Amino acid sequence: MENRQKFIALVAVLAFSGLAASGYGQIRNRIGTTGANFLEIGIGGAGSAMGEAYVASAQDASALYWNPAGLAFLGSNQVQVVHQPWIAGIQSSFLAGGFVLPGVGTLAMGINYMNFGEMDVTNLEFPEGNGEKFTPSDFAVSFAYSRKMAQWFSFGIAVKSVQSQIWHSSAKSFALDMGVVVNTRFFSPAGSNEDGMKIGMSISNYGGRLRYDGMDLMNPIDINEANQGNYANVTGRFHLTEWELPLIFRVGFAVHAFKTAGHRLTLAADALHPNNNAESVNLGGEYAMVIPGWGQVFLRGGYKALFMPDSEYGPTLGGGLLLHVMRTTSLQLDYAFKTMGNLGNTHCYTLGILF
Repeated sequence: MENRQKFIALVAVLAFSGLAASGYGQIRNRIGTTGANFLEIGIGGAGSAMGEAYVASAQDASALYWNPAGLAFLGSNQVQVVHQPWIAGIQSSFLAGGFVLPGVGTLAMGINYMNFGEMDVTNLEFPEGNGEKFTPSDFAVSFAYSRKMAQWFSFGIAVKSVQSQIWHSSAKSFALDMGVVVNTRFFSPAGSNEDGMKIGMSISNYGGRLRYDGMDLMNPIDINEANQGNYANVTGRFHLTEWELPLIFRVGFAVHAFKTAGHRLTLAADALHPNNNAESVNLGGEYAMVIPGWGQVFLRGGYKALFMPDSEYGPTLGGGLLLHVMRTTSLQLDYAFKTMGNLGNTHCYTLGILF
């Protein structure tokens, strides 16, 4: 019965993979048609360094972003802080915590925040700025629950509130993230699910739309300039178009190319199907070495957005340290370097506390 369940789960995952891959070669001309696009930027030094091929590998607090089902594999409670200087002076930050409740599952919450820096207020009279300043920002607050439904299968769901602020105008919406992870015995050196191929699948930002509103959209209106004595300069308000959220479907796998007591090499690949761009593939790898009595060292690399036409993404590199500072407490430090072509290079710094 167990083997039959695994076979059915694997067939379901492969079917979803086929649906995602069926659109390759069909370039979607929907670039720039979604709002809150900060939700597309990868989170965490480990996943970013692996070319964002992380839907099946995420087993730390950053799984709240990649695949909430990965939270079920947390070995202990974890708090993670991410700082990611982005292009054009934009700053991205992420704070998350995952808490393991034996017999219940894993609960997590996180805040994803992006600051676009200070800008000048401009209008038709003062196109170079009227002396005022404003700082646009986006953020999302997420709450997640994940549980192992069986030793080889986990499910996770996250509810998030998304908000965007531009001067005195703002937009709000709600969305869901859902995901699964299936552990198989394929390519397992020991013939166990824990060491075999992991297959992950997630859908991110499924929910409502954003519509900006606020005092900046108020404007005096004369409904009939040719008619004297009417109600001139009546307060009016622009009614803006709604914006979809960047819906992303991910499916991928992670497999140990080799694994010994002190060394492990993991290879991963993700296929992405977004609603605002062409499909693409992310590739990544991670080498882990155990340092007895101290912790582990990680070296990572990857390639982001393979097969995406006119992509500015490319190779990624990084590494990390897991240090045991006390019997029940560890520190994890991760770094990622990401190339973005003409847009420049970016960095990601992550600090995690396991307790």
